Amino acid sequence: MADLFNDEWMKRFMTEWNSEPDLGPALAKIDFTSTIGYGFDGDAQPTGIITVEKGMVVSAGAYNGESLNWDLRASKENWEKWINKGIGMAGLGMAYASRKLKFNVGDYSAMVKDPRMAGPFIKSFGVMSKI
Repeated sequence: MADLFNDEWMKRFMTEWNSEPDLGPALAKIDFTSTIGYGFDGDAQPTGIITVEKGMVVSAGAYNGESLNWDLRASKENWEKWINKGIGMAGLGMAYASRKLKFNVGDYSAMVKDPRMAGPFIKSFGVMSKI
């Protein structure tokens, strides 16, 4: 497996994201467009990035200073745990409340209050498990 969130990993994530009917197409229904960074707690910047247009990832790779709508951070151990075991709404809430999952950029509260966004967000962790 490629290193978590490196260029190769992010490109595979893009392929899996776009292949998952409960993710890209679900977000397309709400015209979800964002630039999302993924990385590790304590790092100055995210490691990887995806650009989503109308629910589908149109580019992915290593982070290179792009402006972000979302910047998700956690320890490598927590990312691996969530990728391998999944995370549900309750687990997501606990991870956020305990600061194991940090939104350095982005509005967690708005996202979880909108099931059209929360469901696909949870699904993205399942997609990560395919990489």
